[in-house]
Amino acid sequence: MKILLTSSSRHGSTDEVGAVIAQELRAAGHDVDQAHPEDVTDVAGYDAFVLGSAVYMTRWTPEAVDFTERFHEELQSHPVWAFSVGLSGLPKGKISDPHRIGPVLLSIDPEDHVTFAGRFNPSALTLRERSIARMGGASEGDFRDLDAVREWSRSIAEALAAH
Repeated sequence: MKILLTSSSRHGSTDEVGAVIAQELRAAGHDVDQAHPEDVTDVAGYDAFVLGSAVYMTRWTPEAVDFTERFHEELQSHPVWAFSVGLSGLPKGKISDPHRIGPVLLSIDPEDHVTFAGRFNPSALTLRERSIARMGGASEGDFRDLDAVREWSRSIAEALAAH
């Protein structure tokens, strides 16, 4: 199958998670194009979509939301998987309320959505971002679990094989 994987990243972590997903899907025999959502002008010819976004202030990035709005009809008629990256420092990387990013996900009705913990490197952030992260209690470090990312990617490949 031909898959479009979009990732909207502010500091690279979400793009890196997307690259791992794309690698796993390619290893399963799928043709995967990876792009930032704002760079996509046409989705014709894709059989499935994997959409990812960094989460800031409990929301997907504006670019990721805009993509789901621009291509809403196409996303409704194809299988879609979604992933969010962020919220590092919370226990086990879990999000306390997965519906905070709900409106965009409800509009595209994905096959599955998963939240992966991200990476928090204060030196890579703006003063405003550091202040917000400090207020939110974020801990410095790389909390990404790439084995969990690979496992989720393989579940997508299995689901696509069943289509």
